[in-house]
Amino acid sequence: MSGMTSSRDCVCPGSGRFTTISCFSCRTRPRSRWRSPGPEQPSMIRQNTARGNRFDRMIEECMKSTILCLFFMLAGFVRAQEVLDGVVAIVGDEIILRTDVIQNAQQIAMRMNFSPVSNPERFQNLMKDVLRNMIDEKVLLAKAKDDTITVSDQRVEQELENRIQSFIQQLGSAERVEQYFGKPVSRIKREYRDDIKKQLIVQTYQAKKMQPIQVSRREIQNFFTTMKDSIPENPVRAKMRHILLEVKPGGEERDMAMNRITAIRERLVQGEEFADLAREYSEDPGTAPQGGDLGYIERGTLFQDFEQVAFLLEPGEVSEVVESPVGLHLIQIQDKRGDQVRVSHILIRLDVSDTDESYTVKQIHEIRDRIMAGEDFSELARQYSDDETTRESGGDLGLVVIDQLQIPEFKNAVDTLEAGEISQPFATQFGHHIVKVENRLEPRPLTLEEDWEQISAYALQAKQMKYFQELIEDLRKSVYIEVKEDLLVFGEDS
Repeated sequence: MSGMTSSRDCVCPGSGRFTTISCFSCRTRPRSRWRSPGPEQPSMIRQNTARGNRFDRMIEECMKSTILCLFFMLAGFVRAQEVLDGVVAIVGDEIILRTDVIQNAQQIAMRMNFSPVSNPERFQNLMKDVLRNMIDEKVLLAKAKDDTITVSDQRVEQELENRIQSFIQQLGSAERVEQYFGKPVSRIKREYRDDIKKQLIVQTYQAKKMQPIQVSRREIQNFFTTMKDSIPENPVRAKMRHILLEVKPGGEERDMAMNRITAIRERLVQGEEFADLAREYSEDPGTAPQGGDLGYIERGTLFQDFEQVAFLLEPGEVSEVVESPVGLHLIQIQDKRGDQVRVSHILIRLDVSDTDESYTVKQIHEIRDRIMAGEDFSELARQYSDDETTRESGGDLGLVVIDQLQIPEFKNAVDTLEAGEISQPFATQFGHHIVKVENRLEPRPLTLEEDWEQISAYALQAKQMKYFQELIEDLRKSVYIEVKEDLLVFGEDS
């Protein structure tokens, strides 16, 4: 069945409304796990509409002139090759290298789904925007250091891990990430730790400056009056429920894995070292070389079943066998520090077969047949759905913007459904679904009466960006900046 990956694959964190949850080391090809989109949130990034051109241009110009540029902040870190490189800018006592700019721009182009080779003019303009943002970041970094802004090592480590998982999701596997960078993941993290720390310092400084900014009722009304004809319409939205069935390994595979991990636990009970057995037997390639060490974690970082056991253990204690969506685990706590625990684990994966896939397809069709025969969708979702975040609410996904659904199969399945209709079963990377559209709202212009909170959010963000644009321009005057744009050419040697 298309759209599926086996449960041997890790589950990695990502960004966006449909995202994934943290795995253990995420050094393997990521297998996304469903997380429901939740209620609709106001967003400055809207679908292109004829009405939105002026509004979009206003936002775009503000964002271009600060490091609030969305894609730049998401693109993360891609530094220069370890070769002699051209300096395209000097900011105070910091330099910006040509390949830093090019490779950051390449990452953004990849996220924007366009090729630098086939669209060189667009890419050249993108590089100029990236360079300006990098200059602004260094200006802000200097100011943040003057204000003694700091970030914790824990926050740096978490952000590093998030960035690595984002690359794994984009490129398909940890091996491809290592091939792309030309170095192992452990070295990537070590080399970029300082860069990530600097970015987080800048973000903290931004947040500190933004936090006091508020908008009055009059400012919101004036913003709407001025921008009313340019603010995009509310897009097509639908209130939906869904039932998700994950493809799970059958009995024989489970029995074999259980026998293996039980034997490992017996050796631990007899006194063998956890780290030694993790190096020898764990099927998590990211932590096995480190003796299964996951580092310090806090609640909400890993799988719920895994965490429930981990946080009850005492240092040195070994758990019974714990099952998660990626396999069977033995867990050991190394240390406790406040609300955090330092965790090691041994993973034995659970693989799924074609038989497991066929069984899941048959089961989702049977559930749909029962609904069409009159049984309640919500009750069957509570009984059968594998989506932990929506199961207790009867599969309720809330009010979802159709065009913002990031899973093509899901969007295609619900795009034409009317209120009260139920989709045919369909497969995604998360498993097999059926969806019910309870209500469908067609596009309409925003009004102050019905959309006050959304318009308020737009007005606040516009005010924040205007303030930050002015702040950046002011700070630039106090820092030495030299730019050599003639070196910023994307060509054969890039």
